[in-house]
Amino acid sequence: MKVTVLLLLVMSLPAVLIAQSQQRSSKAEADIIAVMNAQAAAWNDGDIEGYMRGYWNSEKLAFISADNVTRGWQSTLERYKKSYDSREKMGTLKFSDLTISILSKDAATVLGSWSLTRAKDNPHGKFTLIFRKFKEGWRIVHDHTS
Repeated sequence: MKVTVLLLLVMSLPAVLIAQSQQRSSKAEADIIAVMNAQAAAWNDGDIEGYMRGYWNSEKLAFISADNVTRGWQSTLERYKKSYDSREKMGTLKFSDLTISILSKDAATVLGSWSLTRAKDNPHGKFTLIFRKFKEGWRIVHDHTS
């Protein structure tokens, strides 16, 4: 009898661990989506600094677009402010087609699409983000956007 109970406990352990892992992944995905939704809301309010709260505030942040690499949070902020110096240029941002891969308890990738709706054009493209989880929450540490 004791052996049977022990065997049942040992056999059920993987199922419990998988359920806990899936629960953590779902929470991480929801948290990452919340960061991106907050970024889009800030952008659409004309708040570039609010948008930047989704990024890791570090000199090690990497932002890649076309053939340009920008390193550091402050440099990335300045790049955005220079490129999008009016509400007209900012337009309305939308993220879509998100595929989130949780790599570990503190790392994830996001593949997706972005689009801007503006009066005269509608630029759009793809991105790959690397998120890391810090004390303050999930933040983008690497952004490759085309």
